[in-house]
Amino acid sequence: MIPAQQRLALRALRPAIRGIHTGSIGTTGRSSLPVNTVFKFVPQQEAWVVERMGRFSRILDPGLAILIPMLDRIAYTQSLKEVAVEIPTQSAITQDNVTLELDGVLYYKVIDAYKASYGVANAAFSVAQLAQTTMRAEIGQMTLDTTLAERNTLNHNIVNAINSASESWGIACLRYEIRDIHPPSKVVEAMHSQVSAERSKRAQILESEGARQSAINVAEGAKQAQILESEAEKAQQINRALGEAEAIRQTAMAEAQAIERVAKAIRGSDGGELAAGLHVAQQYVEAFGKLAKESNTIIVPAAANDVSAMVAQAMTVFNSVSSNQKKLVKDTTASSSSKQGQIAEHGTGGFGSEQVGH
Repeated sequence: MIPAQQRLALRALRPAIRGIHTGSIGTTGRSSLPVNTVFKFVPQQEAWVVERMGRFSRILDPGLAILIPMLDRIAYTQSLKEVAVEIPTQSAITQDNVTLELDGVLYYKVIDAYKASYGVANAAFSVAQLAQTTMRAEIGQMTLDTTLAERNTLNHNIVNAINSASESWGIACLRYEIRDIHPPSKVVEAMHSQVSAERSKRAQILESEGARQSAINVAEGAKQAQILESEAEKAQQINRALGEAEAIRQTAMAEAQAIERVAKAIRGSDGGELAAGLHVAQQYVEAFGKLAKESNTIIVPAAANDVSAMVAQAMTVFNSVSSNQKKLVKDTTASSSSKQGQIAEHGTGGFGSEQVGH
C-alpha cells in the first residue's frame, strides 16, 4: 500500500502532470485550464482551443464565447504574444576544433494555435532544444574568427534553420541573439598575443613608412634647394654680365664722345694742338707724382726731369696719328670720287650706243 504522505504528494502533482500532457504549461502562464461555465471571456492576444466530446471543435477568438456544458471543453490556451526563451549555456566545437561556451536568447511567436496545440507536446521546450542543436550545427561549420566576427550572420542562419524545422508546429522564430561567447582561456591569451603582435607590426610599418617619407621629403627639399640655388646663381651671373657689359658700353660711348669733342675742339680752334700738349703735360706730371704712392717699385723714364721732352714726344705721336688719319680720309674720298666717275662714264656710253643704233 502507498503511504498517506506519498498519496498526498501525488495528488498535488496531478494537475501539473495533466498540464504537461495538455500543453497548457508555459503558454499563457496559467497552471490550469479554464472551466466551462457556458459564458467565457477570452483575453486579448490569446487563443483557446475548444474540444467537443474529445474532438477538436473550434478556436475561440478574444471576446465573449458561449460553450455547451458537459460537451465542450477548453483543451489548450495559446498566447499569441512574442515570447523570449533563454537558451542555457552550452558547448560547441568550431570548424578549427576550438571549444566555445555560449548562450543566447530566442524570440518566437505562435502564429497557428491549432498546430501549436496538436503539432508539438511542449512548444517552449521544443523550440529551446531546437535552438541549441541548430546553434551547435551552425558553429561547427564556422571557424573561430568567423564566429566572433560574423555574429549577425550566425544569428540569421539559426533563425532560418529554426523556422524551417518548426513550420509544422505553428511557431515562427522572430530572431535569435547570441548573448555571450566564452573561448578557452589559452585561446584568449593567444588571441591577445596575436593582437599585440599585429599592433606592433602595424606600428613598425607606420614608423618605417614615416622614416621613408621623411627621407624622401628631405631629398626632395635638398634637390629643390640646389636647383633654386643654381638658378639664382645663374640669374646673378647673367645680371652681373649684363651690368658689366652695359657699363663697358656706356664707358666706351663716353670715351668716344669725349675723344670726338676733343678732336673737334683741336681741329676747330686756333692753338688747339698747344692746348692738347699742355693737357698731356699736366696728366704726365700728375701720373708721375702718384707712382711713389701706389707701389714701392717705380719705373722712371730716362729723362724724368725733362718735361718738355716728354710733351714733345707726346705731340709727335699725336701729330703722326693726325696725319695718318687725314691721309686715310683723303684716300677714302678720292676712291669714292673715282668710283662715281666710272659709274657716270658707263652710263654715258650706254646712251651713246643706243643713239648710234637708232
